[in-house]
Amino acid sequence: MLSNHLQNGIETARLVWSRLPNSDDEALDEVGLSKKSDGSRSESLDYEVIENNAYREEQAQRRKLMVGYYVGVKWFFALLIGIGTGLAAVFINISVENFAGWKFQLTFSIIQKSYVAGFLVYILFNLLLVFSSVYIVTQFAPAAAGSGIPEIKGYLNGIDTHGILLFRTLIGKIFGSIGSVGGGLALGKEGPLVHTGACIASLFGQGGSTKYHLSSRWLQVFKSDRDRRDLVTCGCAAGVAAAFRAPVGGVLFALEEVTSWWRSQLMWRVFFTSAVVAVVVRTAMGWCKSGKCGHFGSGGFIIWDISDGQEDYSFEELLPMAIIGVIGGLLGALFNQLTIYITYWRRNYLHKKGSRVKMIEVCLVSLITSVISFGLPLLRKCSPCPEVELNSGIECPRPPGMYGNYVNFYCHKDNEYNDLATIFFNTQDDAIRNLFSAKTIHEYSAQSLLTFLVMFYSLAVLTFGTAVPAGQFVPGIMIGSTYGRLVGMFVVNFYKKLNIEEGTYALLGAASFLGGSMRMTVSLCVIMVEITNNLKLLPLIMLVLLISKAVGDAFNEGLYEEQARLRGIPLLESRPKYQMRKMTAKEACGNKKVVYFPRVVKVADVVSILRSNEHNGFPVIDHTRNGESLVIGLMLRSHLLVLLQSKVDFQHSPLPSDPRGGGKPISKGISIDDIHLSSDDLEMYIDLAPFLNPSPYVVPEDMSLSKVYNLFRQLGLRHILVVPRASRVIGLITRKDLLIEDNENSETVELQSTSVRARRQDRKASVREADAEHPLLNGLLVKEYSSS
Repeated sequence: MLSNHLQNGIETARLVWSRLPNSDDEALDEVGLSKKSDGSRSESLDYEVIENNAYREEQAQRRKLMVGYYVGVKWFFALLIGIGTGLAAVFINISVENFAGWKFQLTFSIIQKSYVAGFLVYILFNLLLVFSSVYIVTQFAPAAAGSGIPEIKGYLNGIDTHGILLFRTLIGKIFGSIGSVGGGLALGKEGPLVHTGACIASLFGQGGSTKYHLSSRWLQVFKSDRDRRDLVTCGCAAGVAAAFRAPVGGVLFALEEVTSWWRSQLMWRVFFTSAVVAVVVRTAMGWCKSGKCGHFGSGGFIIWDISDGQEDYSFEELLPMAIIGVIGGLLGALFNQLTIYITYWRRNYLHKKGSRVKMIEVCLVSLITSVISFGLPLLRKCSPCPEVELNSGIECPRPPGMYGNYVNFYCHKDNEYNDLATIFFNTQDDAIRNLFSAKTIHEYSAQSLLTFLVMFYSLAVLTFGTAVPAGQFVPGIMIGSTYGRLVGMFVVNFYKKLNIEEGTYALLGAASFLGGSMRMTVSLCVIMVEITNNLKLLPLIMLVLLISKAVGDAFNEGLYEEQARLRGIPLLESRPKYQMRKMTAKEACGNKKVVYFPRVVKVADVVSILRSNEHNGFPVIDHTRNGESLVIGLMLRSHLLVLLQSKVDFQHSPLPSDPRGGGKPISKGISIDDIHLSSDDLEMYIDLAPFLNPSPYVVPEDMSLSKVYNLFRQLGLRHILVVPRASRVIGLITRKDLLIEDNENSETVELQSTSVRARRQDRKASVREADAEHPLLNGLLVKEYSSS
């Protein structure tokens, strides 16, 4: 009977394996179209407000009550994002802690009789969890692989990578993180939690998921990328707040690391969302303390309280602490460089062979990790337990998988412990807690720490970039705390002072490696203080962060920036390149031909132009009575596709029609291939004037490219028109012209402009003259990235 079930299971596994796509090209996207599953296709977002006739009519009809409702919905969504992200973090942590607890409990019970049998069970348990993770990612949610922070950073920078905020990506991120972290791989769940919060926020912003019938009309309030961008920013902060129980650190992380555009109103909502997350997490942890969550207890969420550690530090300790900063910068830069090489090789050679290869690779990495974490402690001799004070709360020894120091693993005596198993054969959270622990001097030998540092560093480099959800915060803390504690051991032996704690140096080492790899300063400093509950070490954390970041910057860029570049995400950094100062906007345009539309255009011409290129913005040209060409606005590709699909605004006459509104919902899922037009439709015309953006941002052709760069990035633009320098001036706006009181009537406000006052008729005449003298624009600076 058992053999029959086993045979059926083997046949089922073979059938499933045979049906797996052997190439990434066979993976299906959200609409069932064949495309690559790495989510490499990206497109710019429309953050600019398009002030066309439909927008003006909508603003004119909007009352104060509607504005209040709109603001109230934003705050309500911020509340929902905080609750949703907090619950997702609780679910992930409870699942990971219980899987890890069952694994270590089962393994420890078996090794009491046979270490070989325990070793096999340990490997199989990890393989099962890791295989479930990579299967979910490769077959269900390809965009859930990795940490997701580079993609979210690109989204908030103005680049939408295909599939990163879908509902299936959210599901794949949650369950994939449980499998990969619970399976003991050298990665963390903190980066995926940031991605999870962003997905939850995006789903609220678009009203749910229509494909999986999880949408609601009353949630579909926000129709612009600007509003969704604000919600995704709240989700990123909520993810960090949930991962580290650090609400202030989450706000600063969103401000420093992922966002490119910030304002005070958004700050309040982000802060509110992080506070909601903190309340949800605290409530869940209080409920779990009664034992209702299984193995999840006080050691579940990442927080390492070292408030009872080192009270003060002396001037002599600043030198070894500075050395820790230098080591963190060097090792962090080396980590970034090694991951660049390995990721490049994976993407260009290994992962092109299909999903099967990805799954085999992750299973091999899991097998190597399990062999090292179980096998290396077997080679280490056990040490006798030190004399511990009765009220210290430290027990020696403790079984593996349990919270605390001094793990008894492969020891012949009951009063011995294995220092390598204390950090290797344990969950990462408990291992970090052991490395940070105070009052445990001489717990670890230098040989064990060096062994763990080399092996775990190698495993972290090897694991990063595989097809599973993977964060780098916790592995970075593990690596940094190891060499930090190693330096602390030498400091204790050199200075012979009783008030020096090795755990303090472990904390500084963790901060230095994260600073050297991720290049964060302010947010990371606050996060480290919040998760350790020790404000006295703030100046030291700032010191090592500054040093490690300066050293790392001398070699390469931060981890997320490098990974974004490898994935083809065109991030606009905060500062333009130096050579841009010597270039002009006209030079950046090059000799590329500008594709434009006349105001009234034939439908067949629109279809032909949309099929012949993949531009997402087209200037619209009109002619004056004198025959001169005049740029009247910019038309987006998505708006053209909606006009072609609806057919409502088609007309028989090639003459301009009366301005009218009638805004239509814009869907980014429409393709020119999805639109079917008859021969009669192709012979009709469209007047583009009511639907275009009549006031796009325009720069003169001789403006320096660095100024264009700053304007483009700070305003979150998608297109900038480059025109010849204008010959006439109709006015000049100063600061005083923009200071309009709320209670003043905008129709009667007299602007204190420095321009020359003229009669309204003369001004209109001068405008017409300037339009007549204004030739056709000579370039279109397009900062957009389509699928090509």
